[in-house]
Amino acid sequence: MKDFKTLQLLDKFRFIFVRMGIDYDIMRTILHIKLTMDGRKVPTVFNQASHKKKQEQKNGYIKSLWIYVLFGLILIPLMGFGQNYLFQMSIAYAMIIFMIMTSLISDFSSVLLDVRDRTVLSTKPITPKTINAAKFMHIFIYLSYLTIALTTIPLLVSLFTQGIVFFILTVLELVLINSFIVVLTAILYMVILRFFDGEKLKDLINYVQIVLSLMLMIGYQVLIRSFEFVNLDIVLEFHWWSVFLIPMWFAAPYELLLNGNYSLFTVVYCIFAIVIPMMSIWLYIKLIPTFEHNLQKLLNTSKSKKEKKNLLKELFLKIICRTNEERAFYRFASLMMKQEREFKLKVYPSLGFSFVIPFIFMFTMTQSEEIDYSVSIAYLNIYFSMLIIPSAVLMLGHSGKYKAAWIYKIFPFKDYTDLKKGSLKAFLIKLYIPLYSVLSIVLCFIYGTRIIPDLLAVFVASCLYTVICYIGFGSKIPFTKPYDEIGDAQGWKTFILLIPLGVLAGIHYFMVTLISYGTIIYLIVLVIINFSLWRLVFKRAK
Repeated sequence: MKDFKTLQLLDKFRFIFVRMGIDYDIMRTILHIKLTMDGRKVPTVFNQASHKKKQEQKNGYIKSLWIYVLFGLILIPLMGFGQNYLFQMSIAYAMIIFMIMTSLISDFSSVLLDVRDRTVLSTKPITPKTINAAKFMHIFIYLSYLTIALTTIPLLVSLFTQGIVFFILTVLELVLINSFIVVLTAILYMVILRFFDGEKLKDLINYVQIVLSLMLMIGYQVLIRSFEFVNLDIVLEFHWWSVFLIPMWFAAPYELLLNGNYSLFTVVYCIFAIVIPMMSIWLYIKLIPTFEHNLQKLLNTSKSKKEKKNLLKELFLKIICRTNEERAFYRFASLMMKQEREFKLKVYPSLGFSFVIPFIFMFTMTQSEEIDYSVSIAYLNIYFSMLIIPSAVLMLGHSGKYKAAWIYKIFPFKDYTDLKKGSLKAFLIKLYIPLYSVLSIVLCFIYGTRIIPDLLAVFVASCLYTVICYIGFGSKIPFTKPYDEIGDAQGWKTFILLIPLGVLAGIHYFMVTLISYGTIIYLIVLVIINFSLWRLVFKRAK
């Protein structure tokens, strides 16, 4: 069996574990098995990508760390230059804590929440102390990987620019921060499991994964513009609530040792930076039995609540879905999009990106030139919100529970027109229209009510574009294919389907700029084409 260099390094500290009464050989064996299994998982950062072969997935987490190295570059101006340490290092540690904690929750919650240990290891002659030590070290190893990836380059820069004291102090504090993050994450899970069931915790983890994926999608935009907002001459004012700002605890020792600042707040922060992480380790050990007991809730499935009927919703549903079958499949697709975590993980980040990207382009335009909002047509950047449509329509054909699609075969239908049509309408109404409505309200506030006809035209164009994407992806029956089948060919289709989106936006631009009442004409034409295409594509078989 292949040995890990991490475990070889850990062997040098064997005497510490032995003195603590831990069976080191058994702990090492448990860690070896866990690390081997982890090498076969695909990190959240890359689960938006196409499916890879199994041999390419081996050690996928280690190979994914390059993305964190890139994100670590933003720490260079904060850690490598300037002497306003309390401000600079507070910002730096806020970024580090956020990135490590979200990554830990999204990719390694299974380590903290592994109830299989009890089933397998508790029946063996292994002490609880050894099992808990293996779990803690498993978590600590991955925190170390993340921390090294994020901070190696900034640390090397700071070694030459800030000196050896700054370098050593940072390394020591990163160890304390890693321990503190383990406890914060464990306590967060403990509180949720104390008052809620396992399903709530699974939902929380899913939403953290969504936020992380969204941040990685828009992070490069923040990186490019970050230096425009950094002012290293900022003077901080202390308030009583400042003691709750955790990053400032770890920034205070720099101010104390390197700038000689012995103010009350600085001393208190330094005490917190040392004492609280040390206490957190003790607290973690004490709370492990309670934590393990609450983990039993993860084995229990919460009962689904029956939704009460709403007369207005039912009336609206009868208007948009003419047949009982279409209404039934609309409800079914709505539930699938709401409850299937893997679908949300793949689609929701794109949904958030589609909301942000129009403002990013508008912000870029305002920087390059002055804009008169009373006549500007920069609001047409709202077409970028339609970037969600190709990926969402593609994902509608797939499901993590695709094997249950056999139930379609027992339905007394000649075709699946109602299923396909109802699912597309569910996507538009449940996901896209709420996003588009918020965008429209914000843009009306900025550009005025004069853009309402344009917003209506863009909405009708989005409905038309949804059908075009449905045709482009081969009109699959919803939720019948595994996500693994999404490959490079589908990626090329998604790219090609951006062409009709560009055409729709281009026509709208020329209609607005070159023709009087061009928007009204464009809207009327779009409505006619939209109704005709929907009727043609979803013509029921006779």
